This record gives sequence, C-alpha cells and structure tokens, in this order.
Amino acid sequence: MPAEAKVPASTARPAAQPAAPPLTERQEARRRRILHASAQLASRGGFDAVQMREVAESSQVALGTLYRYFPSKVHLLVATMQAQLEHMHGTLRKKPPAGATPAERVAETLMRAFRALQREPHLADAMVRALTFADRSVSPEVDQVSHQTTAIILDAMGQDDPTPEQLSAVRVIEHTWHSALITWLSGRASIAQVKIDIETVCRLIDLTSPGGER
Repeated sequence: MPAEAKVPASTARPAAQPAAPPLTERQEARRRRILHASAQLASRGGFDAVQMREVAESSQVALGTLYRYFPSKVHLLVATMQAQLEHMHGTLRKKPPAGATPAERVAETLMRAFRALQREPHLADAMVRALTFADRSVSPEVDQVSHQTTAIILDAMGQDDPTPEQLSAVRVIEHTWHSALITWLSGRASIAQVKIDIETVCRLIDLTSPGGER
C-alpha cells in the first residue's frame, strides 16, 4: 500500500462541520426507500448489482437526490448494513437470547445475526465488501455500523453501564465477528468454525466482568 502524502498541519484537520439538520418525515421515508432498493438489488446480485442509477429508479428518486443522501455506492451499502443490523436488533429484542451467562447470550445473539446474513449471502457479501472498501469519507456510516453492533452486544449482555475493560472486550468481539463474516464469505471457514470462534472470543466478557476470572 503506498504511503499517504504528507499534508501541511494547517490543512491536516479540517474544521468541524455543523451537524446536519434532522431529516423530515418525508425525507426519512425517501431514505428508507433508497435503503430498501439497495438491499433488494444486493440480494439478487451482490456488490456489482448495486448501481446508483438502478437504485434511484427502484426507489423512485432522482439520481441527483440519491447522491445527496449517499455520495457513493460504498456509502450506500454501509448505510444498508446499519439498517439491516437495526432491523436485526429489533427482532432480537422481541426474542432475547436464553443463555445463562452474558458470554453465552452474546454468542447466541451473534450467531443468530450471522445466520440471518447467511440466508442472504449476496447481500452479506455486498455489505461486507463495502465496509472493507470504506475510506475516511465513509467514517460516519462505518461508525453507525459499529455503534449498532455494540448496542446489540450490550443488550445481550444485559449491560447498561459497561466498564472500559468490557467495552474493550466488545470491540474485540466486533472485530472477530466481522472477520468471521469475511472468512465465511470467502469460503475459508465453515459455519461450525465460525461458531467456535464466536464462542471463544465471547469468553472475554466473563473475564472482564467485575469479579470474573483473571
């Protein structure tokens, strides 16, 4: 990978931009249509099947409008992943995991989410590829995916006020889950191996819990 070009200190950190105003109800509905169209196209043909013009036509918005919401296909597909995780989170809340320990509940939750993605392999591949391709311009969307994954894990733990150690464990679990998705999608890991890896990394939760093993 080529080294990044050095930039003057005065231009290295652009001034923070003011927060964008919240979307109106109509704009939210339009954004949901766009994300739904993106997911439908990705489900049929993966990353390459998601073409911005087709997304615009399917969601009945102008192409220029689509680009105002999502500047690129990568922005769009990362946002699609966040929406898919949000939907999974709602489903998981309706039927919480039944494990006896936080580690067991998180492992069960992540495997349920994994199996949901397994049912839509083209969509899963498109979203994971977008995360892999994302550069700094996609940081807000990537952060939303991370925050949603963290919320899913903390809910499964039953933890509202995690310690710094617990949050560190959650981050490692997120990294492992993401890596497991990549290795499964590339055919380098079986579902059985993914399950073992997820269960193994989730033991960090018990080790970082107050009074846990050291």
